[in-house]
Amino acid sequence: MSTPAPGRPQTRRKDTLWTRVAEGYRYVTRPLYRWVATGSMSSASIGIAVSSIGLTVLGCMMVLSASSVEQLSRGLSPYGLFLRQGIFALGGIVAMFVASRIKISFWKNQRLTYWLMGISLVLLLLVLSPMGKEVNGNQNWLAVGAFSFQPSEIAKFSLMLWVVWSLVKSTRVSESAHDALLPSCLGFLAVAGLVIIGGDAGTCIVFVLIYASALWFARAPRKIFTRSFLIGLVVMVLVVIARPHRLSRVITWLVPSTCTQGQECYQANSGMAALATGSWWGEGLGQSRQKYSYLPEAHNDFIIAILGEELGFIGTCVVVALFVVLALCLARIILRSTDRFVRLAAGCILAWFIGQAFVNIGMVTGLLPVIGVPLPFVSYGGTSLMMSLFTSGFAMSLAKAPTHPAISLKSLDDENADVN
Repeated sequence: MSTPAPGRPQTRRKDTLWTRVAEGYRYVTRPLYRWVATGSMSSASIGIAVSSIGLTVLGCMMVLSASSVEQLSRGLSPYGLFLRQGIFALGGIVAMFVASRIKISFWKNQRLTYWLMGISLVLLLLVLSPMGKEVNGNQNWLAVGAFSFQPSEIAKFSLMLWVVWSLVKSTRVSESAHDALLPSCLGFLAVAGLVIIGGDAGTCIVFVLIYASALWFARAPRKIFTRSFLIGLVVMVLVVIARPHRLSRVITWLVPSTCTQGQECYQANSGMAALATGSWWGEGLGQSRQKYSYLPEAHNDFIIAILGEELGFIGTCVVVALFVVLALCLARIILRSTDRFVRLAAGCILAWFIGQAFVNIGMVTGLLPVIGVPLPFVSYGGTSLMMSLFTSGFAMSLAKAPTHPAISLKSLDDENADVN
């Protein structure tokens, strides 16, 4: 307990319900913060690898379960999508460990950042050309012969490097909104605009999370966030009303009583039915009933619903726990690294993975409207899986950056101690 300074009147903090809640919150979170801030960076790298591979293995298993019935109904092999996803998983894991060995100085190269952003913009422009492929009303695929991929997934990584490089090279980001937004916002507006033109609003949300987190961790002026929120709200309304199916989804989410058996709420209702059927322990692996053509996109955006039905609430908690481990490992890199580039990059990856997972699980559970965002590492999709694993490897390389000494919280404890 700290001693008041000589000549300073001794005061006692008023004991109210709010102070008790605040003290309880500090009592619970302080040990977690201490564990994150004082742990080794090598354990953070291992945690990123274990959680990423664990989610990938679980995702491949659920892709097999969710897609086998639909594949059989089409006269195809029940293992078709699973084998395809497994090949991408193996390639992604190799790419993850290769990326983990690349030095951070390689990613700080200005020329590399320009090249990656330029390639991403060219690919996104090609998506809007006749080479682009439309899936479920969104033109976000690029078809090259029998092979197709999503350039927007590559653009996520390119955008992350672009905004981090833009914010790191300026020394007045926290003082000047101009320096914070230029040139970082140019790359963001370019990729987000092209994706919106293609109709993929879900991926654009992830772009917003990446850019906003970079500005936040760079301590950009707060007026940027307040004004951007108002502008973003107007843009979001315009994007929603631009497509009738988006408007109907939002209306049925805001006013559930208007939700009938129409297509606008069929998928959401089927997802909730799957989760409700799973209860605590689930129906058993492979025993889902909603995957029998009742739940659209069962192996993709709504794969967590099939997982909840077959493995129950406990299985869903395992997925959430793996994402929590991933988030804590990235938080340790942010807290302990002395390199500004590393801190901002880790913050962007944290917002990317955890924010996208929150949006996906939120739409399946009814917390958010159906948006169409896959669950990282788990949902079916080769481009998404490989880029997620590659980015995890990049995050592992960030853990090798110079660090602060293990943070001691003794001074912080003394500062926040009650004065008697």
